[in-house]
Order: sequence, then structure tokens, then C-alpha cells
Amino acid sequence: MALIAYTRDVSPTLADCELTHLEREPLDVARAAAEHHAYEALLSQLGATVSRLPAEPGLPDAVFVEDTAVVLDEIAVITRPGAVSRRPETSSVAAALAAHRPLARIEGPATLDGGDVLVVGRRLYVGLSTRSSRTAIEQLATLLRPFDYEVVAVDFSGCLHLKSCVTQVGESLLLLNPAWVDPSVFAGCGTVAVDPAEPYAGNALALGGAVIHSQHFPRTRARLEAAGLRVRPIALTELAKAEAGVTCCSLLVRGT
Repeated sequence: MALIAYTRDVSPTLADCELTHLEREPLDVARAAAEHHAYEALLSQLGATVSRLPAEPGLPDAVFVEDTAVVLDEIAVITRPGAVSRRPETSSVAAALAAHRPLARIEGPATLDGGDVLVVGRRLYVGLSTRSSRTAIEQLATLLRPFDYEVVAVDFSGCLHLKSCVTQVGESLLLLNPAWVDPSVFAGCGTVAVDPAEPYAGNALALGGAVIHSQHFPRTRARLEAAGLRVRPIALTELAKAEAGVTCCSLLVRGT
């Protein structure tokens, strides 16, 4: 089944990105762009067709395309990002996704970031965060009810998005930080806990029989490998300064 990975070039204004849980520190934009290009190359190696969205040089966070939409087999829901500065990012994403899916939208004043949405089978876990509101979660549930999806609101702490602390790494296996999100929420799923010394290691991207994971979390990588997973580590030194993980920088669209 064909898989498109939509990405977007790093903006030259990335250093002006929104930050919520990290202190701002000097960010090398050229190095961030090189990390992103390596990420795109790895997506391609693992079987995705990389398609770049139009560049948005004036939108610092535009590289983090995951936050702009929730893409399912039946429909794509265009989000309304919680940060006002990010809302213009959705226009080009909607134009691209319209070629693949019927579109729906989260309507204001509700807000939703795609990074708060974890899809596991027919269930969507959605984090209640500074970027995603309960009213948006209710809208999402209504939009998806005709397709028999269940939408579950999830409390978490310590990080920007739900997928900063929990992601799917196998068919029914999650990588998570149990200090930031309660594992019992995810009924029927097995879990691999991050190493306590690596609290930000809960973000990973399963693709093409492998798991993309930041190379900066070797202890958690060892745990993933002990669970029988093939890990493809990647450098995210500069992108991580913008609160990025490996899921943030692509929007995956499977052929139907």
C-alpha cells in the first residue's frame, strides 16, 4: 500500500518558534535543516514517498506538519492549532490532503494540535493540553462517529503534546513515559517504558518494519531493541530545541 509522507522545509525563522516546556536556547537553523533532510531520507529508505509542502519561510513552526491534520483512512480532519501563530500553516496542508481524503475541520474557538492525537486501531487518544481543548475533542468525536472511531480524552503532564510522552511502536505496543501519562489509560496495549533518565524518549515513529527514534536516548533504545524492535536512530539535536520529536515533522497518508 502506497504511503506518502508530507514534509515541509525548515523555516529560516525556526529560532522564533513557539515554546511551552523548554527554555529558549541558541538554535542552529542550518544544522536543523540538515537534520530534517536526513529525516526525509530515512522516511524514503523505509518505504514512504516524501512529498514536500510549499515552504513557509515566515512561519517558524511550519516544519512540524503533524500538528495541522489528523489523517485516517476515511477522512482528514484539519486542525485549529492552539498557537495562533500556527493557524496559517493549515491552508497548504488542506490543499494537499484534499486530493486524498474528504476534509473536515475543527471549528473555533476550539483548538487541536495533531501532536496530541494518538491513533491506535479504531481508537483515538487525544491529549488535553495547552494546545488542545476538550471542546475540540468533542468535535473530533462527532466528526468521526459515522466511521466507528472511539475518541478518548487523556490527561498528561510534563511535556507539550500527548505524543511527546506516548507513541505507537508496534501493532498493539506503545512506548511511553509512565511519569507523564498513566499506562492504564491504554487498555489492551502492551507498553515499553522509557528509561527514567530519558524522560523525553517517548516519541517514536513506526514505519516500514522499523522504529525511528532519536539517537540521544540510548537507554530507551536498548529497551525497544530488547522488545524485539528494529530501531533506526536519528539526530535531532537542533530540532529538539524547538520541542520537536520524530513524529512532528511528517504527516503520513496511506493509500486507500
